[in-house]
Amino acid sequence: MYAVLIFLHSVTRWLVLASLLCAIVNAMRGWLTGRAYTSADDKARHITATIAHIQLAIGFVLYFNSPFVLYFRQHYHEAVKQLPYLFFGMIHIGMMTMAVILITIGSSVAKRCTTDKQKFKTMALWFIIGLIIILISIPWPFSPLAQRPLLSTF
Repeated sequence: MYAVLIFLHSVTRWLVLASLLCAIVNAMRGWLTGRAYTSADDKARHITATIAHIQLAIGFVLYFNSPFVLYFRQHYHEAVKQLPYLFFGMIHIGMMTMAVILITIGSSVAKRCTTDKQKFKTMALWFIIGLIIILISIPWPFSPLAQRPLLSTF
C-alpha cells in the first residue's frame, strides 16, 4: 500500500503544480488586462483548489502509513536530529498543509469578491504564495532537506 500511495502522491504533485501554474497565469492575465471573469476562470479556480485538496488527502493517508513518520514518532529525540526524518515527520506535512490552506482561502475569497479585477488579483496573490511554499516543501532530487525522484514508481 505504501508504494501505491507514494506513486499517487508523486503523480498528483505534477497535477497540483500544473493546475496552480495555469490558474496563476490565467489570473495574472485577467488582472493585468482587466478582462471579465468568466465561468471558465471560476472553473480553473475551483479545479485548482480541488486538486490541492486531493493531494493533501493522499498526503495525510501517506503520512500515517509512512515508515519514515513511524520511525520519527517512535524515536522522536533521535529522529529530529536527522534531516530526512525531520523533513517528512514535521516540515513537509506542516508546510504543505499551510500551502493548501492558503490556496483554499484564496479560492474562497476570490469567489466572493465583487469585481472581476479583485477576483483575479486575489486568486493570483494567494495562489502564488501557496505555490512558493509548495515549491520549497517538495522533496526535489536536488533538495538539501530530503530527496525523492521526480516521479516515484512502484
